[in-house]
Amino acid sequence: MSEMINVEELFGSKVFTRTVMKERLPKNVYKEVIKVMEQGGELSLAAADVVAKAMKDWAVENGATHYTHWFQPLTGITAEKHDSFVSHPDENGKMIMDFSGKELIKGEPDASSFPSGGLRATFEARGYTAWDITSPAFLKEDATGVILCIPTAFCSYKGEALDKKTPLLRSMEAISQQALRIVKLFGNTEATKVVASVGPEQEYFLVDREKYLKRTDLIFTGRTLFGAPAPKGQEMEDHYFGTIRERIGAYMKDLNIELWKLGVTAKTQHNEVAPAQHELAPIYETANIAVDHNQLVMETMKKVAGRHGLTCLLHEKPFAGVNGSGKHNNWSLTTDNGVNLLDPGETPNENIQFLLVLACIIKAVDRHADLLRQSASDVGNDHRLGANEAPPAIISVFLGEQLEDVVKQLVETGEASRCIEGGKLETGVSTLPDFTKDATDRNRTSPFAFTGNKFEFRMVGSADSIASPNTILNAIVAEAFCEAADVLEKAEDFELAVHDLIKEYLTKHQRIIFNGDGYSEAWVAEAERRGLPNIKSMIEAVDTLTTEKSVQLFKKFGIFTKAELESREEVLYETYAKTINIEALTMIDMASKQIIPAVIRYTKSLADTVIAVKEAGADASAQAELLKAVSEKLTAMKAALAKLEEVEAKASAMENAKEQAFYYKDVVKAAMDALRAPADEAEMLVDKQVWPVPTYGDLIFEV
Repeated sequence: MSEMINVEELFGSKVFTRTVMKERLPKNVYKEVIKVMEQGGELSLAAADVVAKAMKDWAVENGATHYTHWFQPLTGITAEKHDSFVSHPDENGKMIMDFSGKELIKGEPDASSFPSGGLRATFEARGYTAWDITSPAFLKEDATGVILCIPTAFCSYKGEALDKKTPLLRSMEAISQQALRIVKLFGNTEATKVVASVGPEQEYFLVDREKYLKRTDLIFTGRTLFGAPAPKGQEMEDHYFGTIRERIGAYMKDLNIELWKLGVTAKTQHNEVAPAQHELAPIYETANIAVDHNQLVMETMKKVAGRHGLTCLLHEKPFAGVNGSGKHNNWSLTTDNGVNLLDPGETPNENIQFLLVLACIIKAVDRHADLLRQSASDVGNDHRLGANEAPPAIISVFLGEQLEDVVKQLVETGEASRCIEGGKLETGVSTLPDFTKDATDRNRTSPFAFTGNKFEFRMVGSADSIASPNTILNAIVAEAFCEAADVLEKAEDFELAVHDLIKEYLTKHQRIIFNGDGYSEAWVAEAERRGLPNIKSMIEAVDTLTTEKSVQLFKKFGIFTKAELESREEVLYETYAKTINIEALTMIDMASKQIIPAVIRYTKSLADTVIAVKEAGADASAQAELLKAVSEKLTAMKAALAKLEEVEAKASAMENAKEQAFYYKDVVKAAMDALRAPADEAEMLVDKQVWPVPTYGDLIFEV
C-alpha cells in the first residue's frame, strides 16, 4: 500500500516562508521585512542582522552547513557558490556558526567567467549578488548536504545587469507603476501595486539512463544528432493523456514531493503527445518567484530522474519526427486588492477597463512582435517553432469568437452592444449533466492566446528560462499602458476619451488578431500580406534587441541600458555558434568513432557472407544487393563527414560573432543534415546488433 503523504505539512517545509519569519522574527523586524517586500525600499542593517540570524538558525536546525547566493547568470541556468556558516573558534576552541546581515544582503562572486557580452573584461573579476527579498530563501539537499539558498540578482562592479533576474524585477516595477495609473483612472484607489503573475507549463522527456549513457549526442548536446524513426511514433495519439506507466508514475510522485517541499505548487501531471514525453504545470505565482521556481522545477526533474534510473531531457527537440517540448507561459496582471485586469467578466463588451487593457496588450504585441519572438528564441527552439507541433514563428493574438466579435463591433461602430454567449453543452446522455460552455474554443496553434483570464505565450522553449519572455511582456505592455494613461489623464471627458482610445488601438492593430489555423501555409501568406514579421530562426531575431525602437523602450523604463542590450546580443550570437559547434564536433566524433566503424564491420561481414554463399553454390544476390546498398551509404557518410570537418574548421576560426553564428546556421547545419541523412538510412539497413548506439525505439518506447 502506498505511504500516506500529508501535502499540507510537506508544502514549503524547506522554505523560509512568511509563516516561519513571523514565528522567528521580532514583530517590528517582521513588519519591516514585509513592508520592504510589498512596497520596496531597503532593509536596515540592524534588521538584516536579525533576519540573517533567524534564517541561519532555521537552516542549521534543518541540517544546513552552508549557504549560497543563488543567482541566474546569462547561461540561462542557475549558479551557486557555497560558504559554510563556520566562523571562528571561540577562546575554548568551540566552533561558532555565524551569518550576518551583510552576508545575507550582498555576495561577491567572480564575474569574469560568466557570459557578459563585453560588459566585463577577463581581468575585471568583481561582481555582486544582491538579495531578492521578494523571493523566499529555501533549502536544497543533495550529496553536498543541506544548503541554504538565497535568491539574488547578479550585477557587475559598475552596476550592469549580468543576469536574468535584475531586468525582470525592473520590468515588474515598470508594469506595476503604469498599470496602477490605468486602474486609478477607473476608480480603484485602494490598489497600491499591480503584480504580473505567471504559470509556466513544463514539458519534458524521460529516457532510460543506461541507454542515455550510450548516446554521446544526448550527453553532450541534449538531443539525438542521428536516429532513424521508430516503426511507431505518435501517430496513434495514444500517449497523450494516456495511463501513466508505473516507472514514470513513481518518478512523478517523488518529483511532486520534492517540489512541494520547495514551495513549488506542482498541480498537473500527464503524458504528452510524443512517446516518453510528459508535462508538469504549477499554479500561478508572482513572476519573479515563478521564474525561480521554474529553474528549481527543471533542476529537480533532472535530479529525481537519476534516482529512478532515468534521465530527464529538457531540450526542445531531442528526437526528430515526434513532437518537441515547449513551456507555455501563462501570464496575467492582478492588483494587490484582488482585481484581475484580464478578467472580462460576464459581459466583456460592457467592461471598459478590460477592453482598454486588452487594446493596450494588442497594441503592445503588434508593435513589438519582433521582440516577443526574440524572447522565445533559443537554439533548440529553432527545431520546433513553425513545425506542426508548436506555434508558428509568426506572432499573432488569438482572442476567440466572443472577443473577436466585440473587437469587430468596436472597430466598425465604436460600440459593442452585444456579446456572444457560450450556450449549453448537451451530451444527449440522461445521466450526464448539461452545463454552460465557455464562450469560445481554444486555439493550440496560436503563439499568444487569450484563454479566459490570462494570455498563454506558447512559444517559449522547454529548456529556456522564462525570465526573458516575461521581462519583454512586462516592458511592452507597460509602454502601452503609459501611453494610454498619458492621454486619459489629460482628457476632459474621460468616458468619451477611453472609448475613442480603445477604438483607435483596436483599429490600428487589428492585423495582429488571428483566430485561424496558425500551422497552415495560407496563414504564412496572409501574415505577409498583413505586414507581420516572420522571423524564422534564433539569430535572425537577435538584432531586434538593439533597434532604436527597443533601445528607447527599455531606456524609458530603466529595464536595460543600451550597453546591456548590446551585451545580450553578443552573448546570443556566441551561444548559438558554440552550441552548433558542439553539435558538429559531436557528430564528427560519433560518425568517425562509432557509426562508420560499425558500418565497415557490417560490410565486411556481408562481404564474407557473399563469398561463403557463392562458394556453397547458392544464390548470393540478396546479400550482394544489401552489401551494395550499405556500401553506398558508407561512401556518402564518408564524403559528408569530410565536408562537415572542413566547414566546422572554417567556422570555428571566424572571429566576428554575428558572421560566425550565421555561418553555423547557413553552412554548418546544412553539412550536419547531409551527414545525418545517409547515417539514418544506413541504420535501417544494418543489423541492430551491430548498430553502435540505442535506437529511437530503444529510447522512447523502452522506458
